[in-house]
Amino acid sequence: MAKKRRPQKSTGTAQLTGGEIPVVGAREPCPCGSRRRYKACHGREGAKAAVELVRRPFEGLRGECDWVALRELVPAATVELRLRDGLPAGVPSLTLATVLPMAWPALRRDDGSVLIALQNDTPTGDLSRDLAEVLLRALEGRPGEPVTPGSGASEGPRLQDLLDPEAPFEPRVHSGFEFWLDDAQAATGPVAASLERANEAAVPTARLAGVEAAYWCEVPGRNHLRWVMPHEEDTLLDALARLHAAGTSGLGEGTRLVGSFRAHGLTVPVWDLPSSMGAEECEKPAASFGERLSEALAQTSPLTAEERRARSGLTNRQVTLN
Repeated sequence: MAKKRRPQKSTGTAQLTGGEIPVVGAREPCPCGSRRRYKACHGREGAKAAVELVRRPFEGLRGECDWVALRELVPAATVELRLRDGLPAGVPSLTLATVLPMAWPALRRDDGSVLIALQNDTPTGDLSRDLAEVLLRALEGRPGEPVTPGSGASEGPRLQDLLDPEAPFEPRVHSGFEFWLDDAQAATGPVAASLERANEAAVPTARLAGVEAAYWCEVPGRNHLRWVMPHEEDTLLDALARLHAAGTSGLGEGTRLVGSFRAHGLTVPVWDLPSSMGAEECEKPAASFGERLSEALAQTSPLTAEERRARSGLTNRQVTLN
């Protein structure tokens, strides 16, 4: 018969009273001296912060829809950023990138310029605060060194506090990841291997010029258009249902609205396109669809039975990315 375990006695008081409690493994004894596991003691506060998801982390930033697209849909892109108070001495430029080599959160180049990666995993539920924390560490980092992942913080500035709200947000989509390096041809070792793997996996992508936050991409056998929209979800789905029921939700012959993503609080309708339809061929149809959508968004009458069926179909085909 197995011996019964005696319950561990707890002092109930922490022996470490001064300074910050260091982070340790969830099952390790808490450094405060309480004799409890970290996850049941001082780790609870961090765990709570980690699960409190901010539904729209980029709300209030210029180009919120493009922030979402670069986070979830676009393989290789960069955007020049400006800070509210200007760049500190020794930092000639600040660039947002979709990803960086070796999954670095950020990189301080030899010339002092800073690159911040958008698509990395983050430790808490507030993506904006996590990215701001990485940004601040990168600005203070040593030139020529990457920034290591952080543990996250439940307090501190967010991107909305640091970035210039008047600065334009103009994504530049790249065909590969050579923007990582000043001289990609000279790359060696793990960085060269990371560059090669990333380029092989990159899906050809282009941002449409005539409408906001619409991205064409090429996949085997067909192409897609994925368009991040700022409208409230229910209102947008009603409008899309009206157009779908009327047979006007497509972007031309051989195209169809197949569903949508839900990402960072915004809705991303997705169209299937023929493999012969490139990004340039999407420009006019997308602009025309934008006009039809504006008219449908302005309608306030209840949906008809056919429109409700169309809405149900669109809702059933919606995928939540986060």
